[in-house]
Amino acid sequence: MFGGQTVTVEDIAVVGAGSYGTCLAMLFGNAGHRVSLYCRGKEQAAELETTRVNKQYLPAYRLPDTVFVTSDLERTVRGKRFVVGVTPSYTQREIFGTLAAALDPDAIVINAAKGLEDGTLQTLDAVYRDVLPARIAARATYLSGPTFASEIAAGQPAAIVLAGRDAETTSAAQAALSSIRFRIYTTDDVIGVLVGGAIKNVMAIAAGLSDGLGLGSNARAALITRGLAEITRVGCAMGAQPATFAGLSGIGDLVLTCSGDASRNRRVGLGLGQGKAMADILTEMKQVAEGVKTTKVAHELATKLGVPAPITGVIHDIIYNGAPARHAMAALMSRALRSERD
Repeated sequence: MFGGQTVTVEDIAVVGAGSYGTCLAMLFGNAGHRVSLYCRGKEQAAELETTRVNKQYLPAYRLPDTVFVTSDLERTVRGKRFVVGVTPSYTQREIFGTLAAALDPDAIVINAAKGLEDGTLQTLDAVYRDVLPARIAARATYLSGPTFASEIAAGQPAAIVLAGRDAETTSAAQAALSSIRFRIYTTDDVIGVLVGGAIKNVMAIAAGLSDGLGLGSNARAALITRGLAEITRVGCAMGAQPATFAGLSGIGDLVLTCSGDASRNRRVGLGLGQGKAMADILTEMKQVAEGVKTTKVAHELATKLGVPAPITGVIHDIIYNGAPARHAMAALMSRALRSERD
């Protein structure tokens, strides 16, 4: 039951068996939907299907019997009404280009990755327009907001936003995928949701870096606040609605990612602030921190747009130019004074 009504059982494909893909498969499966979960490695898929436990990413939780795991990408999506893409953003072009021909003509694609494409500087909706059939791309939706996988898997409540340009499709996905513990709001601001979801990961690295340097709560709060201003400037330059950044995919996701201990991007920043090498940080994590790649793309995008993005620039200098963490952070404090609205 949800909202006093019986939930209609849907056929859902979840493409990507990392922590977030696995938790969404659990969420939808526990709601009674029939779920196919794509796991790239054949042996890993077979193990997950047999043991029902994702030992690498979510070892404390079991997949419900309503979830079927496979390494066959076309089998995962064929005949499914909803196809949720949860692989890292830099794999979306390859993965969805491969599965496009197997999609049902009426399938509703839901992107849950957060990032910008290196090289093209595109948001993921533009990637989908390149690789998916035109009708499916036009009806695609984009899921973003303050959600940690472990809490979703534990059944703790969360709210999130779903962006789409086709109101009927977006509402259909909202109704089908919402549950008593997973409240979905909708918006038509696709660009705002995608930009907020991507660049907040850069800000999380900055917040973690500040904490790793021991700069205190005041500095972290300042970085979050000015980070939101930076994200808003970039997003609005691309046509986003300013109000979107005051919502779940903006300030909501930003605060969670910058302050939550489960944030992978924050952990990258913490490691940098503690003097660790980037390669060692990523090896220890064994998971994708989208903000590392997004920093490069966001820096290039802001430069192309002519938008001031000083926090992104500092993190770019540290990660890609080898700038000392403490000196680079000091550069933010010594910038020319200005109005807060600038």
